[in-house]
Amino acid sequence: MWANLFWVWGHPEVYIVILPAFGIFSEVISTFSKKKLFGYPAMVAAIVVISVLSFIVWVHHFFTMGSGALVNSFFSITTMMIAIPTGIKIFNWLFTMYKGQIRFDTPMLWSLAFIPNFVIGGVTGVMLAMAAADYQYHNTYFLVSHFHYVLIAGTVFSCFAGLIYWYPKMFGYKLNEKIGKWFFWVFVVGFNVCFFPQYFLGLDGMPRRLYTYTQGDGWTTLNFISSIGGFLMGVAFLILCWNIVYSFKHSKREVSGDSWDGAGRTLEWATSSAIAPKYNFAILPEWHSIDDFWNKKQEGKSYLDDKNYQPIHLPSNTMLGFVMSVFFFIGAFGLVFYWYWLGLLGGLGVLGCMIYRSFQKDEGYHVSVEEIRATEEHAAHERETGVKEGNPWNL
Repeated sequence: MWANLFWVWGHPEVYIVILPAFGIFSEVISTFSKKKLFGYPAMVAAIVVISVLSFIVWVHHFFTMGSGALVNSFFSITTMMIAIPTGIKIFNWLFTMYKGQIRFDTPMLWSLAFIPNFVIGGVTGVMLAMAAADYQYHNTYFLVSHFHYVLIAGTVFSCFAGLIYWYPKMFGYKLNEKIGKWFFWVFVVGFNVCFFPQYFLGLDGMPRRLYTYTQGDGWTTLNFISSIGGFLMGVAFLILCWNIVYSFKHSKREVSGDSWDGAGRTLEWATSSAIAPKYNFAILPEWHSIDDFWNKKQEGKSYLDDKNYQPIHLPSNTMLGFVMSVFFFIGAFGLVFYWYWLGLLGGLGVLGCMIYRSFQKDEGYHVSVEEIRATEEHAAHERETGVKEGNPWNL
């Protein structure tokens, strides 16, 4: 019962993790291919199918538990079926790049590395979906390698791609490309060196969650190689940290909201400056299609040309969300260790924040037309001169 209850939640959860990653890759691949996303309706349909199927596959985690041939067959089929919508997405990304003007910036490199590595993880997942063969794979390092190829190549690669892609939107400057490519290659090589040998360890019978083994098992060499790969990934993270520090000190500050040399396709790149003003848009843009921003750029149009400003209403700043999250942490931490008094304290804090917020009558404030005009004129001046004013790290 516990295994079923855990995995009926646990397996949909991994798709909840991967589906946003698919969105990041779709955005990055489309941007750096300078093409609209191929087969957008099919991509949406594939997400829906994956979401539905994710709730009827959990038994593949324990095919060897004795559920019976009929049950195992049903869940084996549903698990294999997920390869169909996922394959549709893979081919749509490939067709998006087909005949595109591909730029090999670091976000695109992470997206390109994702495809073959994720396919390796997916194919071995279909192997694990075969109930009869699972008696060989179950709870071995083959499984460990499979889910790392899916989750690291899928989710972690997408986090790196998204971090680098939206970094100028968050901080106003790009991470250094040269250091970024060192980070990319060291991590991707280390990832494959670490986890690919584990497929062979699993096929040779090495069980997961094993803290030691004898020399006679014959697993020493491949485990040593795997450890080298793990250290390489650790070195790659140090390179990323160095890139963040180096770029903070030396990267040129962006003056345009469209930071990737005009390649942006979606709304966030349409702001008047790299880091959007507190009101985001001086005039609410009219959007008529998915790639409307890109289409208007090709036509030489921009919403920034509209100067008919109106006061913009904004909510007031508040620390309440942060305070509430602290109480959530305290309560959850207490419940993990069965310290019910601490869990109760955190819960009361959360409830108190909710009650306090319910009785607040702050209706926010308005940004005046004069302030909007001054902000937009300052941003336009920076775009014309190419210089971010008042920045001590602008080189």
